[in-house]
Amino acid sequence: MRSSRLGKFCAAAVLAACSVASPAGACSICRCGDPTFNALGTDVYAAGTWSFRVALDWERFEKEQGTFEPGPSAARAANPAAARDVAPALRESQVENRFTTTLAYTFKERLNLVARIPWSSRELTAEEGIESSRDLSDPELYGLVRLWSSDFAPGMGKRAWISALGGVKTNWGKNDLTLGGVRRDEHLQAGTGSTDLFGGLSSFYLLDPRSSVFGSAQYRKTGGNDFGYRYGNITIGNLGYEHRIGTRLDALVELNYRYAERDRLDADGTLDPNTGGAVLYATPHLAWDLGKGIVGRLSVQIPVVRNLNGDQKEKTVANVGLTYLF
Repeated sequence: MRSSRLGKFCAAAVLAACSVASPAGACSICRCGDPTFNALGTDVYAAGTWSFRVALDWERFEKEQGTFEPGPSAARAANPAAARDVAPALRESQVENRFTTTLAYTFKERLNLVARIPWSSRELTAEEGIESSRDLSDPELYGLVRLWSSDFAPGMGKRAWISALGGVKTNWGKNDLTLGGVRRDEHLQAGTGSTDLFGGLSSFYLLDPRSSVFGSAQYRKTGGNDFGYRYGNITIGNLGYEHRIGTRLDALVELNYRYAERDRLDADGTLDPNTGGAVLYATPHLAWDLGKGIVGRLSVQIPVVRNLNGDQKEKTVANVGLTYLF
């Protein structure tokens, strides 16, 4: 057997899927990286006929951007470059605290079914003042299938594997929140109001019983909501290294990349010039075995390279979580 369950926990599942972003779904402040890794750890395809795991996570996101009030949209719909050059008059800041429950069921060491159920608390600060909202966000349902694997050594598990992922972000979260009979700002809506499809590949290689490398890539195709808004399509990539320290602690470092297209503001096709672009995060991550099947997790995503459209500023993302392995 490999030296510990925690050693397996922190290297393979980093590849299983990409939260976006986040969050969960596509959003202007969604987290990139690999939520399945965050919640379940490296032992994605647990040994045995079946296994069931539950994870609880808290994440904090923060972003600033320029506001944009579209005028006649026909010209901008036909000419995105024109929309990009519009200078914002005002700025707004967004803070979100997201609480996510992840349920995962593994069948015969090859198929993993995952459901993620997020609850969102948001605060938007603009010139008009501070507004907040709290409600159910959009659950995600997806599956992971191991396409290929090779053994490390007899009794020591898999040395390498490649997996495929596919799923859907539902539109079950609240996207019609109102105040005084008026629909609230899109960035105060707990859900995007759209059904999004996503898919990708992941891979893992065990260097030795204490360390591994991993990588994954994913594409998310977003839909529009009933109010004409559509968050931009997203491409995500992840690369990381894991090393086990002692008997209870695993340390990891990742690079998380996200590229997003601009958001569409309305059914006419008006593009928000202060959305989309590329960002690269450096992410240190710790996981420690607390005993009795419980693993604690802590990570911080630090933006190190930004190439964002218009007036935007991505800030550090914090994540704290617990996972219980049955």
